[in-house]
Amino acid sequence: MRSFRARSLSKFVISASALAIAAMPGIAAAQDTNATMGAPGDSEIPDQAADAATAGEDEIVVTGIRASLREAVDIKRNAQGVVDAISAEDIGKFPDTNLAESLQRITGVSIDRSNGEGSFVTVRGFGPEYNLVLLNGRQMPTASLGDGASAPASRSFDFANLASEGIAAVEVYKTGRAAVPSGGIGSSINIRTPRALDRPGMRGSIAVKGVMDTSRNEGNPITPEISGVFSDTFADDRFGIVFSGAYQKRKASVNSASAGFRDGFVGSENDWGTLPQPGQPGSQNITNRPGANDVYEIPQSAAYDLIDIKRERINGQVALQFRPIQSITATVDYTYSRNTVEVRDSSVGIWFNFGDTSSAWTDGPNAGPIFYTERFGPGKDLSYSGALTANRTENKSLGGNLTWEAPGNVTVSLDAHHSTAESKPTNKYGTSTSVGNAIFGVQSQTINFEKDLPVLSVTMYPGIDPLNAALITPTGNSFRNAYFKDEIDQVQLKGRYEHDGDFLDSIDVGFSYVDNKVRSAYGFIQNDTWGGIGPASDIPDDLFELVTLPDKFDGVPGAGTSGMIPSFYVFNFEQMADLLESKYQVCSDPQTGSAQDGTCLADFTVDRRIREKTISPYIQFNAGFDAFSRRSHIIAGLRYDQTTVDSRALVPIPIGTRWVSANEFGIIYSGESDFTRFKGHYKNWLPAIDFDIEPLQNVKLRASYSHTITRADYASLQGGRTIDSNPRIGGGTGSQGNPGLIPYKSKNIDFSAEWYYGRESYVSVGFFNKKVKNFIGQTQIDTPAFGLLNPADGPRYRAATAALGTTDAVQIRDYILRNYPDSSDVTGSTVINGVTYLTGDIFGIAGDDPFNFQISQPFNSDQTAKIHGWEFAVQHQFWDTGFGAILNYTIVKGDANYDNEVHPDIGQFAITGLSDSANAVLFYDKGGLQARVAYNWRDEFYAGGTFDPTYVEAYGQVDASASYEFIPGLTAFVEAINLTGERRRGHRRSDNFVTFSQPGYARYSAGLRFTF
Repeated sequence: MRSFRARSLSKFVISASALAIAAMPGIAAAQDTNATMGAPGDSEIPDQAADAATAGEDEIVVTGIRASLREAVDIKRNAQGVVDAISAEDIGKFPDTNLAESLQRITGVSIDRSNGEGSFVTVRGFGPEYNLVLLNGRQMPTASLGDGASAPASRSFDFANLASEGIAAVEVYKTGRAAVPSGGIGSSINIRTPRALDRPGMRGSIAVKGVMDTSRNEGNPITPEISGVFSDTFADDRFGIVFSGAYQKRKASVNSASAGFRDGFVGSENDWGTLPQPGQPGSQNITNRPGANDVYEIPQSAAYDLIDIKRERINGQVALQFRPIQSITATVDYTYSRNTVEVRDSSVGIWFNFGDTSSAWTDGPNAGPIFYTERFGPGKDLSYSGALTANRTENKSLGGNLTWEAPGNVTVSLDAHHSTAESKPTNKYGTSTSVGNAIFGVQSQTINFEKDLPVLSVTMYPGIDPLNAALITPTGNSFRNAYFKDEIDQVQLKGRYEHDGDFLDSIDVGFSYVDNKVRSAYGFIQNDTWGGIGPASDIPDDLFELVTLPDKFDGVPGAGTSGMIPSFYVFNFEQMADLLESKYQVCSDPQTGSAQDGTCLADFTVDRRIREKTISPYIQFNAGFDAFSRRSHIIAGLRYDQTTVDSRALVPIPIGTRWVSANEFGIIYSGESDFTRFKGHYKNWLPAIDFDIEPLQNVKLRASYSHTITRADYASLQGGRTIDSNPRIGGGTGSQGNPGLIPYKSKNIDFSAEWYYGRESYVSVGFFNKKVKNFIGQTQIDTPAFGLLNPADGPRYRAATAALGTTDAVQIRDYILRNYPDSSDVTGSTVINGVTYLTGDIFGIAGDDPFNFQISQPFNSDQTAKIHGWEFAVQHQFWDTGFGAILNYTIVKGDANYDNEVHPDIGQFAITGLSDSANAVLFYDKGGLQARVAYNWRDEFYAGGTFDPTYVEAYGQVDASASYEFIPGLTAFVEAINLTGERRRGHRRSDNFVTFSQPGYARYSAGLRFTF
């Protein structure tokens, strides 16, 4: 079905570069032929209400969606370069409930989803880290905590932090321009908030609605949302105030089936974790074994996760303006957003140790598993774990602007702001936490990949019931604590000279200074007691609740398959964590790390401080002239960027290793850390030129050339070396930063042709080409680190295997714990089939073999990438019927693609996020009734992985909305997101090897809006 959808969509030859269903005059300033990105105090926005008031008596005044269509046509037609936009249809009414979900309807813009909502944007195949986000022309800080398992590092802006109700418009600058701040290869995205003096008079809107998300595991509660916007001017329109606020609550679930993996192999390899070679023990249990040159991957883990989400979002903006005389406008504005997200994950999972296995495989050269079964001796467990992620992100921005229209056709604007973004946990446990429990006694386990949903099956030893709560034993746990703060101070001085000559229209000059201070910190406490921290009797049975599984994956092929784990036990995370602390001091006296008194909040062991200072002067010439008796325009400019980087990093000092369970190791730290400091600097000249001509009436041709940059992520710029905390028997991993990295740099060419065949209709086609260099690659150094030793690879291990005649990890660990008490620590025991096996820590000692680590370090490679594509658009109004349509299709191609057949030991350079995308919107607007049905689709794309790739499969969803104004100013509306419940899925090299599979559910809302 997925391939059919992709084939069908690929037949579209359609695109809409401005989302006409939502255009409003509020973005015309930035789109004006000679305009640069307007400062917050600028007032070049036409007043549609005023236009209507002055219209002649015989003139029909068009409002609603049709008016926005007309405005969209004017915006696109009069723009210089490729600048697309989406805006509120009216004050307080954005077309979607989420800014990212609105942006995806612009040609060439795709989104990534987090917790079931749009959050990050990809433009023309360039992911969120390649796009610069601005608020009213100002560079915005961003804060997110990433995966929670390492220090946060991303520059990507999370649009889920902002409610759409207080936004006037969002502009997407796809081509570079000297007057637009640098930092986005994919695009520069400017979020505009309302200004009272732009539209004099009193106006406002208030809306209330209820939201029902059908994905919720625990019923479908209706959650409230309320928003309001008020704008007024007074004292003969010399003073203006606008303020807005929004409060939203949401409850949802995102259930996921997933499979983890070992690094890829080729069929000829014979190493730990590989399939047995022909003739070796176990080889007879392999069906269609991968050939000697085929690449394949082995499952290492698999799980079903039931993920419940609570989100509370609060937004507010206020802007005060004063215009004492017509030529001077002063603006002070403040924007606040707070997004609080709590995610609870209850899972049942299995781990593979690559012992006695059976498997079947698809044909190569990328062989995927059909099924993979492993049989065990005593001691294997079925995991029942619970996790809590509870964090809050706050954004604050205080800015001021003074604009003076001086004599002599000169306009000067001084703008400054102080903005912060901060993310941190909201509880006493940490950013991302996990508590493990287990039922011991798994005899065999299987993962089957024949359906979209991986099917997990488990067989227990006789007499062991996995649904007997009295057998659930507490095991390992971890409490991770991350913190991120980004603080930006920026000053901009802009000037424009308007010229009345025949050629030169205007000259723009400006200067920007940005001081960007980033702190990224991380620490964790961990107890690697995977063999059991205490007896099952320590945990009350009534702490557990039995839940069913197949019904949580409705609609996903494979759900309910015979043998699938039918149910498992979940528990309240806080109750379990507090119980473990009271009994075993898992937080106050952990095996690894330390915590703040009275909490499980880990002390930071990684603390990175980065400070970037950038100065950016620019000059831009705007000209209009006749070419071949046709009016033409050209904008040419040059921007200079100079940046210095000062990076300090506090890193922990490891002093030893522990072997804690069959394939689990821990790092022992000294408890001390040290700062290292490095510096870097770079500069760039960034030219840009835009040209357009109208060779025929209503036909416009455009051409643009520009240089743009994107700066390295914060993790790549950090100084110091860190070792990941849980190495495996085959070795560990780590990372080391490089503050001397220079930005990605792209040389961009754009061409487009547009035919405006109606007042509200047009057809366009565009071509873009980007040549990008200075990509950041990762080199891996295979080396010992900090003198750490491997306790599972030395004389003791070899003595145990010789004495026992087996490589079974449980028995070998028992032997070492009994015979080498001076270099080990017995913490408990487990009884399996009447045999008692010791559990505990085995320490690395002198004489053991070194523990090797793969240390990754970023560097600017000499790789270049060429990305090109086509954008097709149709926007059409069906006469005066009230019906209209917007269709678009974007084709993105590149020469830096991942080759699945390359040996997995060879790192590859590939661009993430490249994919085609399409939109189809049908709307109706007449007689107070508005209705819209929109379909958005994105093709499969490479999501990352230098040595082993992951892919997100093609996805499309249908959204719909309708409203009716039953009395003037009072409108009732309904909305539906993902109306048909489309599901999502990802995979590895082989389509069979699913990395995640998630069902899809619709989200409905209904409410009332009053506008005055």
